Amino acid sequence: MPYHIKEHKDTYLIPLIEQEDGRLKRVENVGDIMFETRIPETDTGIQDEVTVDIYDQMQRNLRDADHLPTDHLVTVSQGVKKALEIGPGPGYFGLEWLKKTKETRLTGLEISPAMIRVATKNAASYQVSDRVTYQEGNALCMPFEDDSFDMVFSNGSLHEWEDAKAVFCEARRVVRPGGMILILDLRRDLSPDIYQYMYENCKPAEIRPGFTSSVQAAYTPEELQHLLSDSKLSGWQVFEHPFGLGIIGNK
Repeated sequence: MPYHIKEHKDTYLIPLIEQEDGRLKRVENVGDIMFETRIPETDTGIQDEVTVDIYDQMQRNLRDADHLPTDHLVTVSQGVKKALEIGPGPGYFGLEWLKKTKETRLTGLEISPAMIRVATKNAASYQVSDRVTYQEGNALCMPFEDDSFDMVFSNGSLHEWEDAKAVFCEARRVVRPGGMILILDLRRDLSPDIYQYMYENCKPAEIRPGFTSSVQAAYTPEELQHLLSDSKLSGWQVFEHPFGLGIIGNK
């Protein structure tokens, strides 16, 4: 969902969401948790062609409805020329970033060859094939040299990582000193109203069971904070908004 993050004391917050012309714009972020226990979803990504096509349609719908937080990515990535995206899937988040920035280059690290084929096709439709490269690999052991990127970002793949702390360490390794890391994902402690809204807006409908399992596999802010504190990474912050949460930090 689109959102604007502002600094407030030691955390990152956003305005609440409300109804505007019949469209959900603000809702109170109540603390009712949808799923008490985290149930890991997958650590191999989406591999079969049929599900990949359905997921591509869903992500395209989110893009067309302006529900990808690309504007925030553009804002925080000022001065970034070379970025790494972890788990780009069909690629729309990173491709929108490329479209809205100049003289930028993107590498997408994706575990699913089927997703890479779709993302490569989508890059061609954006006419940015010369600025993006998709590479098959596992984020647990990234095939890149130390200090290779100005920024590392990810949207919607954290809940699938087999070992989140290991990926955090790899992200820190491959970003240059002073570079930024931004990781966005779902949250498991969605309020029932927000969960129902997001579920009903997952289109095509065939993807809705996957949305539910993704929410069940997501973290709460407290769980993410514990992972960070246990990973010996300093200066990273967990921020939250009604539809999800994220981590932001610099090397």
